[in-house]
Amino acid sequence: MAPLVKVAVIQLYPKPLDLEHNFNKAADYIRTAAAQGAELAVLPEYHLTSWVPKEDAFIAKCEEWETYLKKYRELAKECSICIVPGTIVESHKGAEKEEDRLLNVAYFVNEKGEVTGKYVKKNLWGPEREHLTGSAREPHPVFDTSLGKVGMLICWDLAFPEAFRELIAQGAKLIIIPTFWTLNDCSEKGLKLNPGAEALFLDSMLTARAFENTCAIVFANAGGPPGMGYCGLSQVVVPFVGPLTRLGSCAEGMSIVDIDMQIMEDAEENYQVRADLARDDWHYDYRHSNETSEEKSGL
Repeated sequence: MAPLVKVAVIQLYPKPLDLEHNFNKAADYIRTAAAQGAELAVLPEYHLTSWVPKEDAFIAKCEEWETYLKKYRELAKECSICIVPGTIVESHKGAEKEEDRLLNVAYFVNEKGEVTGKYVKKNLWGPEREHLTGSAREPHPVFDTSLGKVGMLICWDLAFPEAFRELIAQGAKLIIIPTFWTLNDCSEKGLKLNPGAEALFLDSMLTARAFENTCAIVFANAGGPPGMGYCGLSQVVVPFVGPLTRLGSCAEGMSIVDIDMQIMEDAEENYQVRADLARDDWHYDYRHSNETSEEKSGL
């Protein structure tokens, strides 16, 4: 892992279903980031289409995914920068007697324009389950990159500590999370108690996950005009410090920050989380099932 990693976290307001407009805006930010020496640029989830699955044109737009993945690969090579282009929703035609599928996919594109990582969203938020197919019991992958070992999660994956544990057990020290998380994702009862409940959720979880996994987190969320429920709060978080940078709740924008990866080594030396996970007698088993402990042990 490089001792310093210069990261650009980009917060965008996606114009629904206007892929070319959204790509061009993202590309402008990425070119600016590369000109300022950034080695990695991260975009939000659904940044090309927005999340409008009930719109008639949504599936047709998702069929263009290969075109835009190619555009990002060309852009990464042009600018010599690694890009995680948020997520790209892919429409896949099913074989005979199989249903068509929509997959919500995050890619890691390296500075040569090569795809070196791919992750299909596993933990689908409730309203997504009507439209998307998750990666179910497929393992969470970790990728070797020029920046070191990298893991990727997407949005609601943040709520599951098991996802982080699976990544850091494989050596990931940098975890990238493209997100489309709004204040309106909270229930009516929750909003009555705290209109900013989802912002509190994000700030709390991101700092907690960085500490408890001795990892750096790059979190890129969508932003938008005030009054529309956008949450924003894109940030880069490390142990000991918390957010190194944190964007506002609504506005579009970009922040470029250096991550000192030595912080992760110092945090691990202090907390010994990875060391405990690697022990042969580690006492937690995260393979949940309906079996009782007696049944698992064969008693």
